[in-house]
Amino acid sequence: MGITVNTYDTIIIGGGPAGLFAAVNLKNSRVLLIEKGERPGRKLLISGSGQCNFTHAGNVGELLKHYGGNGRFLRDALHTFSNKDLIGFFSGAGIEPVEDKNGKIFPSSLKANDIYKVLIDKCNDNRVTILASSPVTGIDYSDGSFAISAGSTIFKCRNLVIATGGLSYPATGSSGDGYRFAESLGHTLVKPKPALTPVYIHGYRMTELSGISLTDVKINLFRNGKKAGEHTGDVVFTYKGLSGPGILDFSRFITNGDILKINFANENTEAFNRNFILVSQTDGKTTLQSFLKQYNIPRNLMRFLIEIAGSAPDQQIAVITKSVRIKLAELFCESPFLVEKPGDYKVAMATAGGVALGEVSSKTMESRLKENLYFAGEVLDIDGDTGGYNIQAAFSTAFLAAKSINTKSGF
Repeated sequence: MGITVNTYDTIIIGGGPAGLFAAVNLKNSRVLLIEKGERPGRKLLISGSGQCNFTHAGNVGELLKHYGGNGRFLRDALHTFSNKDLIGFFSGAGIEPVEDKNGKIFPSSLKANDIYKVLIDKCNDNRVTILASSPVTGIDYSDGSFAISAGSTIFKCRNLVIATGGLSYPATGSSGDGYRFAESLGHTLVKPKPALTPVYIHGYRMTELSGISLTDVKINLFRNGKKAGEHTGDVVFTYKGLSGPGILDFSRFITNGDILKINFANENTEAFNRNFILVSQTDGKTTLQSFLKQYNIPRNLMRFLIEIAGSAPDQQIAVITKSVRIKLAELFCESPFLVEKPGDYKVAMATAGGVALGEVSSKTMESRLKENLYFAGEVLDIDGDTGGYNIQAAFSTAFLAAKSINTKSGF
């Protein structure tokens, strides 16, 4: 059987949010979207636990603070197509947005399928050809055009958009194909790693506290005895370790063997000790539990930490020894957790690392190494915080890539 050759103006590899949105916004007449899975949008359909938190409230300046150290790269993309533009796009398609108390934006139906349907319908309106169940096996580049091999077919195009996502949620088909394609085309990778992942703790003793959450606590990161970072956010105890937005967002910086010190009391150890000594001298009959109520710590957590310190909730603080007081100050103000490991790609919501940003124009998403090659979404070395930031980056970078191709094509 011979090789079939088909030619398109633009080919998009990857049918996630970035790939679909690039297809929606391209104005050239022949667009092909190649998806290796049985259908596009599988990760989109499970985003936000199936409710699709598709962006976040706030101005662009505020959004840019939520992409680790790489937010600057997204400045042009987010200013060109902002969260307000994205909300307007879906509103225009009949999707009413709803904002939760944390600023997350969802469709009012809380159904990811409604977002997916809009994108597929818009692709159909734009006469995009969607080819599913077609893994790309290779890409050749010559004189500014591409030949993409998929099965027994070669697809040729002038413009190529790689929007294959990262490595998180491999059950949805994410296997890092885009990284391989980028390297074959001369690009450098920043080593990928799981991001937005829970953290497993060595010798974890808090399984019984699973489900307890803490709001806006300070987390300090230590590596090799030196402070390596800090973050503030919500923390949730799980059966195996720590999670919650504060841990998930910070996980991009955490590695095996690190120590996290969490401040449950929102007060440093010196202030805690001074306060403790003062009360013990002026009202020594105060029980330890009564003294600790001022810190608004969940009761079960408070009693757990008291027990670890070697005391009891009803013990009067005047008789508590100095060594126990110092231990209490440590546990409540800088409670240490030795990181066994961050979660792997099976539980990570995003991938850190990817195509090196210095090799991609932030103004167009076009490769600086290969003309007419574009990247969009998570395949780039961009990972946002939890709360809709990653999907917004996918839509914004895809829009900018499409806009750039349209401009070069005279549209």
